[in-house]
Amino acid sequence: MKTPDPTRKVHIRTYGCQMNVYDSERMADALAVAGYAPVDSPESADLILLNTCHIREKAAEKVYSEIGRLRALKIRAAAEGRSVTIGVAGCVAQAEGDEIMRRAPAVDLVVGPQSYQRLPDLVAAAGRGRVVATDFAVAEKFDALDRMTARPRAALGATPRYAAFLTVQEGCDKFCAFCVVPYTRGAEVSRPVAAIVAEATRLAAEGVREVTLLGQNVNAWRGEGPDGNDLGLGRLLFRLAEIPGIDRLRYTTSHPNDMDDALIAAHRDLDALMPYLHLPVQSGSDRILAAMNRRHRRADYLHTIDRIRAARPGLALAGDFIVGFPGETEEDFADSLRIVDEVGYASAFSFKYSPRPGTPAAAMEQVPEPVMAGRLARLQAAINASQARFNASRVGEPAEVLFERTGRHPGQIVGRSPWLSPVQVDGDPALIGSIRPVTITAAGPNSLFGTLAGGVRGPRPLMAEAAA
Repeated sequence: MKTPDPTRKVHIRTYGCQMNVYDSERMADALAVAGYAPVDSPESADLILLNTCHIREKAAEKVYSEIGRLRALKIRAAAEGRSVTIGVAGCVAQAEGDEIMRRAPAVDLVVGPQSYQRLPDLVAAAGRGRVVATDFAVAEKFDALDRMTARPRAALGATPRYAAFLTVQEGCDKFCAFCVVPYTRGAEVSRPVAAIVAEATRLAAEGVREVTLLGQNVNAWRGEGPDGNDLGLGRLLFRLAEIPGIDRLRYTTSHPNDMDDALIAAHRDLDALMPYLHLPVQSGSDRILAAMNRRHRRADYLHTIDRIRAARPGLALAGDFIVGFPGETEEDFADSLRIVDEVGYASAFSFKYSPRPGTPAAAMEQVPEPVMAGRLARLQAAINASQARFNASRVGEPAEVLFERTGRHPGQIVGRSPWLSPVQVDGDPALIGSIRPVTITAAGPNSLFGTLAGGVRGPRPLMAEAAA
């Protein structure tokens, strides 16, 4: 692999979901092959990539605003005799590739999520003329990136990390009426077991203790086991837990209809699987759920929650809500408020509905903006109260915390609890990277506070050590 040339620098700005964070890391790794070193500031970069998200409100317009700022930077660089390449990646790129090229002449490259394996060649081509690459080749993407990025991140000058994302699935076949993912990420595709295990093993060798499996619909993952039988996500989690060094596992984001018996059993039987689950419901109203094409009812969702909690008592549940979906009445919204209390979410994300071009909901009659804003404020207040109750219930409880960084205050270190909440304690920075028992002593709105208890759990031995 070519050593990164300090005269060639790339700045990647990431928007949106965890999968975009993962994709940005893989793009940086792939560009290292072409000699690009990452930098934190666009002002010092020769290549600037915006890895975009199409889920949030007015996402495309925010991208165009950012391109406008980068255009001025590009003009200044040209006046200094320096060339800057601007690229747009991610879901906005996939959805609006030709439109971006029409509206934003400063953009040299548009690359969709399924073409990152070609990024070094596409960047080189963009130096000769503007390039749009928005084809769908997910399996090719996985295979090529696996070959290009097999070298440990430490060899690329990356800083140590103790928790990491690992994409196992992309795309979605559910076609919810509000969602662009089937159009920007394509149909559901699962990575092969061997490739997932190989990447997780590399992560363990780099010191990663906790792996979060990613997918637009991650619990729809399917693969072939060594015995030739079909595997689901539950059995995959058991396989990954066998890798020495990997002590904690999570996965996100899931669809309620794909919470099968084997996955629920993994929550019961697999100690490495953390007691946290992000399971979006989007609305508490059966009428709105049907209009959204969610393919489950309120009662189905609550029954699934009951089964999961019976398997793993004390599990922290997170959710997603959309308020103001077309046709939502005050009664429908009241059903969403009620389900927040019924479930008792440890956290939840909530958004005002905003139409996405080409989706069925975009053609429906829209709820007025002031109504949506009012409902969002009320829903967020209910979610905040639910989160505060969950955090308060943790006070006095023991928790194993994976420490990842120093805190804002001298002598403070910060880690993640099994429930994913940040935990702040007074402790030696030398403990970063270890899993320590902590007693939770106080709860804030978004964090827990604790004191270190006795004992320390270092990483399990890596493969080479285990075999020695």
